[in-house]
Amino acid sequence: MSARLDVTGVILAGGLSRRMGGGDKGLLELAGRPMLGHVVCRLRPQVGAVVINANGDPARFAPLGLPVVPDTIGGFVGPLAGVLAGMRWSAVNAPDARWIVTAAGDAPLLPSDLVARLMQAVEGRPGAIALAQSHGELHPVIGLWPVALAEDLEEQ
Repeated sequence: MSARLDVTGVILAGGLSRRMGGGDKGLLELAGRPMLGHVVCRLRPQVGAVVINANGDPARFAPLGLPVVPDTIGGFVGPLAGVLAGMRWSAVNAPDARWIVTAAGDAPLLPSDLVARLMQAVEGRPGAIALAQSHGELHPVIGLWPVALAEDLEEQ
């Protein structure tokens, strides 16, 4: 499967991890490497570029060698702020990318054909988004979003 240069991968790692008592869930190790490393390995072959959306000190993600993009809206308002930050980053730094695909930093077992599946779901539906589902359950943090929706999202 070849990478889609019209898609930027945005790993959402900006949560407060309240249920875990704080800290970065994506930096917890699984099979000898951080969960974020697994997410990067799953996304990188599917997209043109990968960035991490996180707030706070970006140096903690330096070993991954990826750009770290903070929320453009203050106050830890949730994952949609990370989606918007990813859209804004992609518009400037990957101008050929018309889409972003988002994934949680603590979701290391993403399908190797995630982008293809989500693109199939929006085929023939301009401006549509696609959110992942498994076993009848929606996973709204894992999705495909048109970069062109940034203005509309920011207004919300």
